[in-house]
Amino acid sequence: MAEIIAAVTTSHVPSIGIAMDTGITQDPYWKPLFDGYLPAKEFVKELKPDVTIVVYNDHGLEVFLDRVPTFGIGAAEQYLSGDEGWGPRPIPPFQGDPDLSWHLIEHLVAQEFDMTMFQEMTVDHGFTVPMSVFFGGPAGEVEEWPTRVIPITVNTIQFPLPLAARCYKLGQAIRKAVDAYPKDTRVLIMGTGGMSHQLQGERSGFMQPNFDRMFLDKMVSDPMALTRIPNGVFMKEAGHEGAELIMWLVARGAMNLEVEEVYQHYHVSASLTAAGLACYRNK
Repeated sequence: MAEIIAAVTTSHVPSIGIAMDTGITQDPYWKPLFDGYLPAKEFVKELKPDVTIVVYNDHGLEVFLDRVPTFGIGAAEQYLSGDEGWGPRPIPPFQGDPDLSWHLIEHLVAQEFDMTMFQEMTVDHGFTVPMSVFFGGPAGEVEEWPTRVIPITVNTIQFPLPLAARCYKLGQAIRKAVDAYPKDTRVLIMGTGGMSHQLQGERSGFMQPNFDRMFLDKMVSDPMALTRIPNGVFMKEAGHEGAELIMWLVARGAMNLEVEEVYQHYHVSASLTAAGLACYRNK
């Protein structure tokens, strides 16, 4: 039977991917961030997931403000890195798992999550950077990704956003769907985005380490407390784009109520963003 074997979470700052692709990860500015990623890469390497479900937000590449699904899911054979203005990243295509995707779609709809289905889609930095953080490296180093992928998109761009509690429940529904999949499949779920940051307005450059560390702590000790945070509070306390942390709760909801934090890394800052990363196993 299929099983969610672990969850990982990470920020998806686009310049992290650019740093990898241009070979500057060991420059003084970037070295502390990338050195902190090494234990997480080893953790994921040892897991050997067959499929990785990547929860992220599209930043206007595949959908724009005129039509934004609250939740979407890819059901394609393959996903390519899209052009976000500086050309597609020089990384291999991602291989999908349509059988598991359609299984998830059917089960999520049956659990009253009306998913937008993408049978063709390109993926932006919200997807590609986390994959590089856990599975990749400098441009040209990865010839083939070691895991199949299923993208799940969450609207964190156009108001109203889904509630934190709704995102947690989506994770629970994904867990039920994976548990019902009849093929032996090792599934890793990845929550992306955040941590505290704001990229525009009077608070451009705003970061709040105290909020971030509270969030990291409660991801283990009291995830239900995080589901009760209103989106307005996320934006007030963690910056406008800090609301992306609701996507971490999708990954957390797919795990047991009690988890073990295997590894955590926190760094301020990566291009005006507080960058966090964590790895979790079920207790």
